Amino acid sequence: MGENDDGCSTQLIDGNGEFNVKGLDNFVKKTKLSDCGLSYAVVAIMGPQSSGKSTLLNHLFKTSFKEMDAFAGRSQTTKGIWMARCVGIEPFTIAMDLEGTDGRERGEDDTTFEKQSALFAIAVADIVLINMWCHDIGREQAANKPLLKTVFQVMLRLFSPRKTTLLFVIRDKTKTPIELLERALREDIQKIWNLVRKPEAHKNTPLSEFFNVEIVALSSYEEKEKQFKQEVAELRQRFFHSISPGGLAGDRRGVVPASGFSFSSQQIWKVIKENRDLDLPAHKVMVATVRCEEIANEKLRDLASNESWLELHEAVEGGLVPGFGKKLSSILEKYFSEYDAEAIYFDEGVRKEKRLQLKLKALDFVYPTYATMLGHLRSNALESFKIRLEQSLNQGEGFAKAVRDSQQSCLMVFDKGCEDAAVKQATWDASKVREKLCRDIDAHASSARTAKLSELTANYEKRLTQALSEPVESLFEAGGKETWPSIRKLLKRETETAVTDFLDVVSGFELDHAKIDAMVQNLKDYSQSLVEKKAREEAAKILIRMKDRFSTVFSHDKDSMPRVWTGKEDIRAITKDARAEALSLLSVMAAIRLDERPDNIESTLFSSLMDGTVSVASSHNRSLGTSTDPLASSSWEEVPPKNVLLTPVQCKSLWRQFKSETEYSVTQAISAQEAHKRNNNWLPPAWAIVLMIVLGFNEFMMLLKNPLYLLGFFVAFLLSKALWVQLDIPREFQHGAVAGVLSITSKFLPTVMNLLRKLAEEAQGKTTQEVPEYSASQSYRQQSPSHSISSTISESVASNISSAGDDAEYSSPSPALVRRRNTNNVQESEISQL
Repeated sequence: MGENDDGCSTQLIDGNGEFNVKGLDNFVKKTKLSDCGLSYAVVAIMGPQSSGKSTLLNHLFKTSFKEMDAFAGRSQTTKGIWMARCVGIEPFTIAMDLEGTDGRERGEDDTTFEKQSALFAIAVADIVLINMWCHDIGREQAANKPLLKTVFQVMLRLFSPRKTTLLFVIRDKTKTPIELLERALREDIQKIWNLVRKPEAHKNTPLSEFFNVEIVALSSYEEKEKQFKQEVAELRQRFFHSISPGGLAGDRRGVVPASGFSFSSQQIWKVIKENRDLDLPAHKVMVATVRCEEIANEKLRDLASNESWLELHEAVEGGLVPGFGKKLSSILEKYFSEYDAEAIYFDEGVRKEKRLQLKLKALDFVYPTYATMLGHLRSNALESFKIRLEQSLNQGEGFAKAVRDSQQSCLMVFDKGCEDAAVKQATWDASKVREKLCRDIDAHASSARTAKLSELTANYEKRLTQALSEPVESLFEAGGKETWPSIRKLLKRETETAVTDFLDVVSGFELDHAKIDAMVQNLKDYSQSLVEKKAREEAAKILIRMKDRFSTVFSHDKDSMPRVWTGKEDIRAITKDARAEALSLLSVMAAIRLDERPDNIESTLFSSLMDGTVSVASSHNRSLGTSTDPLASSSWEEVPPKNVLLTPVQCKSLWRQFKSETEYSVTQAISAQEAHKRNNNWLPPAWAIVLMIVLGFNEFMMLLKNPLYLLGFFVAFLLSKALWVQLDIPREFQHGAVAGVLSITSKFLPTVMNLLRKLAEEAQGKTTQEVPEYSASQSYRQQSPSHSISSTISESVASNISSAGDDAEYSSPSPALVRRRNTNNVQESEISQL
């Protein structure tokens, strides 16, 4: 194989029939044949061996095919099929030099390669030069006869072939006029065509249907070289613009685009070698299919590695990209345009099919990025919806209107973003993403609506709790006939106010009436349950409330001042009133009365517990196993079980416990009253005082006349008072006269001795440790003995009275304890003074 810088002469098929793929690819690459599209032509030359084919091509197209050396003898020069670019010819023209026919090197019977190369030339070339000797025209056994027969035979093996130009080149013309030579040649050609066996479909098909026959004659190269070159130059001019209408290669049916020439040539030779009929239209479609697919795959690879695409893809992964659709459309259009430019000359049906496949594959390749872009748009729109909705609600806008406005605004932004992201070459529909966005918006709106309604309900429940809890508790503590009416009035007022305000606020949510009615009813039920809950809490503390009520009424007068048990009070009546108040509180807490239905709980409790008519069943009734006690039941008449707080049996049990726990206070009050009476009844009766004045008048006058007696009596009185206090004579006689006399007798002498000892110590100016320290002791020492003793006695009496009153008011101590405290105080005071 040889090459030069201009023609790039290359052996296409060697003598053994092997196709030089690498050489052809290098030829296409070096000559840039692929860029020619359909603007190229192929010229092949056939003829007998050593007939000057290579020489003719070299002079005609300025190629460099190897020529025969005449001095080396006539032998085979061209082996196989060679090709080269025709230098200086426009359009791009390829010259193919075929191995000569009828060569002795292959032998008489080896015509296989001859037929294969002839069929290859007819299938590939637009113009076939048939090189023949002038003296062979008209001869029956001339070399041109087998050659033409071979050409016509292989031509019929092509299905729907294109119309090829057969340019007969008559070499070494003689003096015979060219017209006669041409007529004889055409007659020979027609005769050969008629004798060739044709398929049934082409039995009557004329030769002109398959070939354009052109004839040209050239002088001898060896004898008339100058004339030969001039005639070749004239013939060369016919190959310029050969593919134009009317040119040598004007019939361009079935031409393969230049970019598919290499593949087409390989496949044609492969089919020919396999000895199969060559279907050129099908071959054309096959070549177009393969080449268009190769071009499409190449464009897909280029798209995947395109820097602009990679940058766009990376940017989309990070977030929204403004102008995404235009940028991606521009990138896709670039490769689609390149495909169109490279595949434009291939079969239109195949080209469009492969372009559609390229488009689908390219769009499938970039669709994930587009979907990511839509995902960003959806996420941003949803987030924008959330923010706008919250802002609208914070500004006091109605919930439903805020949702509509926010949704409309966000969907408009989303739709605009989808338009910006739309790819011109695609018909992608963003409706599904939009539907998902709408579902997400609806879900968030529903969640926000539920949360807002829950918050709203909670706020109004909290409001009702604040409005009802403490007032209801206060009403229950007051516990009277107006308790439940007041509670009902309070409940109705606060509930209606809350419901009215609630309806004003909830109207912005535009809920259906059933939903609103249910929420209003829930609010009413909540307020009622709140009161019922508070009632049950208070019912659980009823015993404490009853005792507090009893203590308040029993220990305080009508002016709410603490009672002082002076002996004038009617404890029995006070006790009855206090118990009645406690029982009234019990009747209030026995049942829930929110429905204004009358009941007989209070009358039953008072008739059974206060009057005591049926508190204890008679022995006769017990013996009969029956009871007439109305409280021996677990339900109240006309009161539904759900409204019962305290059953009749529980009320009866509570009343018994209440009475037992308050009995002590009554006993203490009675004791305090008796102690007060004893402490204030120290004077003799009035008749005794009158009698003493009448009978003791003389003695009284004597005392006035003699003051010493008066002083002696006064000292004796003080000593007697001191002994009275020290011995606690009232307490000693409390257990009987005999016991009192015995006790006083046993303690009289020690008490007198103790008084005398203390008097002696006072006289000597000593201070004993037994004297209690009072804040006014120094002032007592400065006073006279008589004044000190009298003041001590009066303070002791006042202390006893005050102590008795205080004890009766608060703790009601026992009479013995009261007397013990009074005695101790008096004794200590008197001892201190003494």
